[in-house]
Amino acid sequence: MRKLISLLLCTLMLGSSILVGCNPQESSNSSDTKTAQVADPIENITATASDDKYRNFYQIFVHSFCDSNDDGVGDLQGIISQLDYLNDGDPNTGDDLGIDGIWLTPIMPSKSYHKYDVENYYDIDPDFGTLDDFDELIEECDKRGIKVIIDLVLNHISSNNPLYIKAVEEVSEGKLDGNAQYFEIHKTSYFDSSTKVNTLSNGYACEANFSSEMPEWNLNSEKTREEFTKIAKFWLDRGVGGFRLDACKYFTNKSTDGTEFLKWFYETCQEINPDVYMVGENWSDDSDIEELYKSGIDSQFAFKFSQTSGLFVENLITQNGAAIVKKVMNYDNKMKENNEEAINAYFLSNHDQVRVANSLEAQGLGYQKLAAALYMLFPGNPFIYYGEEIGITSPETTNDANYRTPMVFDSENMPTIFVNGVGDQHEVPTYGGVKQQLEDDDSLLNYYRRIIKIKNQNPELARGTITGTQGFDNKNIGAYYVEYEGSKLLVVHNFSAKESRTITVTDDMIKNATVRADLVAESSDKHVELKDGQLTLPAQSTVILKSAE
Repeated sequence: MRKLISLLLCTLMLGSSILVGCNPQESSNSSDTKTAQVADPIENITATASDDKYRNFYQIFVHSFCDSNDDGVGDLQGIISQLDYLNDGDPNTGDDLGIDGIWLTPIMPSKSYHKYDVENYYDIDPDFGTLDDFDELIEECDKRGIKVIIDLVLNHISSNNPLYIKAVEEVSEGKLDGNAQYFEIHKTSYFDSSTKVNTLSNGYACEANFSSEMPEWNLNSEKTREEFTKIAKFWLDRGVGGFRLDACKYFTNKSTDGTEFLKWFYETCQEINPDVYMVGENWSDDSDIEELYKSGIDSQFAFKFSQTSGLFVENLITQNGAAIVKKVMNYDNKMKENNEEAINAYFLSNHDQVRVANSLEAQGLGYQKLAAALYMLFPGNPFIYYGEEIGITSPETTNDANYRTPMVFDSENMPTIFVNGVGDQHEVPTYGGVKQQLEDDDSLLNYYRRIIKIKNQNPELARGTITGTQGFDNKNIGAYYVEYEGSKLLVVHNFSAKESRTITVTDDMIKNATVRADLVAESSDKHVELKDGQLTLPAQSTVILKSAE
């Protein structure tokens, strides 16, 4: 019997060593003795799904995400078919991306492929499906704890919208007290020479900053505000969690205070749904963003940090971690001075910009991984542009349709979605599609999944306040403190692309510090090490420290 037990133990030990496998870094020395592998710090921590406005958002350009009926156009049923990829409903499985917020670009009827010129605010474009499809999407998202926000275009309208068509007819008859009140219709002399307009009859024109086919609403009109209230109620009553507001930059004009309008709209929506979430597109200077935060709006996109020429990419390439954490802290402080409840919205790229992989892919996969850790771990709501998690690139062109090429779920079976005649220019992702990257433990996709799991395990990361930065006399090291409900974390990034860095962590920084989580670009099997106050960070790695007490 003893011999049998001994044999079983030996067999189990042998099987265990096979399951662990070989780590090349551990076997690189001449000795047969392997270095003990550092345990994964996040293995036994419970993740909790969000029940508030703090979410990990995923931007879906509906036309390009997933085509369910092979007509060459993405649609709502296509999104439904991929919900388990985004979130399976259990934050602890680790089998999904972990997305708990979705932003849908415009879904309302329009003759354009992008749908930013709305012809009917109360329906779904037939290319994308029906209202029944939308209701099904909301129902399935609710099952998984996903909040859906939709793009709402309140700055301009389609010239084919019945409200505008009637306004043009009335103006031609000399009537200005009817539908003309909905829009910025004035005598042509009202506009300066730089203003773009849609020219009408009788010496009148309508302001149209984006295109002559996109005339602008009069946001100061009571008729307009009554219409907007009906639109908001229609969608919020259908289960929408909130809105991404297009072109907030243009909410201010000669007769309208943009902050006042935004305050009115936000509070109007809160009366319909007290938990409504709203994020604004405002690519202006910080001062303009600060001003609009006075409206009470939850979030505005932090444009200066995004894009291939933004501050995130700039500091990643120069490997200056110390500089970027200070810039983010200063930005965060400025915005919260104007709205203490502000939830900053950081992102790397979106549908109007060259994809960030165009800049970072040539630098190496580690740069894309560190970029993800950087923007997603700052307090606030990150917005992942679909495909960013697998490193999709876009053709080098100024045609923004090329930034909206199809999502790739299987690089061995490329999609046949075409965008505005140029979608066929998309390329196979360097590291494969979703299917291929799920099979690679060290893929960019699995790195994103780990980040979101860590965030669900540590609510301080999204909800906390940056209370200070921590210097380590090395520009590669970017470190900052976040505090939330009496809990304090120290987040440390090593921006060096090739060198590990060892730093001293004292009790003055984090008393009795322990590694709460880590991310190492080189390998998912490699972890940071904290021993006797000495923290060793591999190249392009991140660690989150917390007091053990």
